[in-house]
Amino acid sequence: MFNDVRSKKIVFVCHCVLNQNSISDGTADFPGTNEEIVKRLMEAKVGVVQMPCPELMCLGLDRGDIKGAERPVVVENTRIRKELLKDEQLQTIDRLVENTVYQIEEYLKHGFQISGVVGINRSPSCGVNTTSENDEEVVGEGIFIKALRTSLKNRNIELNIVGIKSSKMDEAIESIDTLLNA
Repeated sequence: MFNDVRSKKIVFVCHCVLNQNSISDGTADFPGTNEEIVKRLMEAKVGVVQMPCPELMCLGLDRGDIKGAERPVVVENTRIRKELLKDEQLQTIDRLVENTVYQIEEYLKHGFQISGVVGINRSPSCGVNTTSENDEEVVGEGIFIKALRTSLKNRNIELNIVGIKSSKMDEAIESIDTLLNA
């Protein structure tokens, strides 16, 4: 007989929460992971599903060399957003969204509770409350999160989606706690 102690609770997180090495040069806030967020998720005993990094999957790691530009110290997110809006990249994002939604549907079908999705505000791809436009943080969603939300809505799946910022860690922890206790 099995002794299955799984919590059967899941949270989906954007890739860079667990792997800061995937983000644009000059923009990492942590050497490896956002340890405070990961620690909070571990304490809550939830399974963590790392969503794919749309920017890495569409543009690779060398995002400073988009269209042959000289490599800047800090990559300007608006330029990344424009690249992600090209047809080829949107097709890749659609595939990434479909893979993510498939996982969500599988967990739900098998009785798991999905606490929600954690995105990163200001991100051109994974921003929830804010994204980047004209090198400024503006109200709006990133391209991946917007596509994910649309796909979930089309399948009548309601999930809480929260955006966090590492520069506002107290608010980020509060958002995680709210998500996990909803």
